[in-house]
Amino acid sequence: MSEEAKWYVVHTYSGYENKVKEDLEKTVENRNLGDLILEVKYPTEEVIEAKDGKRKVIQRKVYPGYVMVKMIMNDNTWYVVRNTRGVTGFVGPGSKPIPLSDEEVTAMGVERIPIRLDITVGENVRIISGPLENFIGTVEGLDTERQKIKVVVSMFGRDTRVELDFIQVQKI
Repeated sequence: MSEEAKWYVVHTYSGYENKVKEDLEKTVENRNLGDLILEVKYPTEEVIEAKDGKRKVIQRKVYPGYVMVKMIMNDNTWYVVRNTRGVTGFVGPGSKPIPLSDEEVTAMGVERIPIRLDITVGENVRIISGPLENFIGTVEGLDTERQKIKVVVSMFGRDTRVELDFIQVQKI
């Protein structure tokens, strides 16, 4: 197959995200569609909730009412996803689903697309986004697993350590 699997956003009834995910995964398994529908997920984040004076860490859906599906789009996979109980449709104009771009996938926290960084500790970098945009700093550490970079920036005559995403810096 020359087609590459892409991420699509599926709209669901509110609160049905997990049910849709489970039903879709069962259907994929039963119909042997594992090579066409690769992954189903809904991004979550950890949130600290204070209730009755107690702090509790809970998992909260980042996009309630939506499920992300990584699949190769064809009539069969479109039909399977569209007719899963709890699904109201794909996100996109009319009946034509639009896949997410790599930037959207990373920004939405659906999947981390590995970023290769040609920077080493001790090199100078320019911060290209965020509150410290256009500042120059020295790389102090790299965390390729989390795709974070530690940079020392000189502000107001003092060195300030900041942690940034790989996509926030560029080599000078």
